[in-house]
Amino acid sequence: MNRNDLSDLAAFAVVAEEGSFTRAAARLGMSQSALSHAMKALEDRLGLRLLARTTRSVSTTEAGQRLLRTLRPALDDIAAGLAAVGELREKPAGTLRITTGKHAAVRVLWPVLSRFLVDYPEVQVELSIDSSLTDIVASRFDAGVRLGEQLEKDMIAVRIGPDIRAAIVGAPSYFAQHPVPCAPQDLAGHDCINYRFTTSGAVYVWEFEEDGHPVNVRVTGSLVSNDMDVIMAAVLDGRGLAYIFEDEVAEHVAAGRLVRVLDDWCTPFPGYYLYYPSRRQIPPALAALVDALRYRL
Repeated sequence: MNRNDLSDLAAFAVVAEEGSFTRAAARLGMSQSALSHAMKALEDRLGLRLLARTTRSVSTTEAGQRLLRTLRPALDDIAAGLAAVGELREKPAGTLRITTGKHAAVRVLWPVLSRFLVDYPEVQVELSIDSSLTDIVASRFDAGVRLGEQLEKDMIAVRIGPDIRAAIVGAPSYFAQHPVPCAPQDLAGHDCINYRFTTSGAVYVWEFEEDGHPVNVRVTGSLVSNDMDVIMAAVLDGRGLAYIFEDEVAEHVAAGRLVRVLDDWCTPFPGYYLYYPSRRQIPPALAALVDALRYRL
């Protein structure tokens, strides 16, 4: 293998990931015609067609897909090795792409990132807010944040926050017209605001616990949403009961804008973890962020 082969293979991986010569050329800092010529030359040397080209997009052929599966781990190792060289610098540098839900981003990540970005001015952090369970390897993220119960077993996971509790809340105006529920089963007589998962499309089943045993209740109501800000606005307006993380409603409860019920049934569950693929060498910028975020009792 010569130097051109390695360069063209790396460029091929970018074209495959972007699905576009235009976007790939911009990412690689070269002209579209030069990139197209390099891909044609690579295919000629291999004697295989790697890319299927149309007027609108580019996709990999079966041979191209097989080559890409082999290339990705090798290119990741090369990138990690180059990043490790950065340890010789005084401070970590580069871009970290992290996928996370909104609650974790605001309540757990940002309080740490606010200081981290000052301490490491050469590190850029890109937060992608997405409540779905993103495949961080396929989507080229450096790390992701999930609740402990949602972690994949083949990932390295670091706890970054405390246990979390849910809160069942309603506005005083709602309880002026409805009785206070004493047990989860009483929710059958209430207007409950439901949350629908973006990824699966399923409606969340409200989770409780009694004497160590789970008690799950499917509630009904006049409103369903996949956005917690909408649910918060609705519960504050007295439209029904909502199941929300307690730290998001604490100020409203303290101010009397919301009333908390079924508190004894809401037990703590594992909080957030930062997770990333297993690698022989972790990039210095990610290592620094992991250390900054690591939850210490």
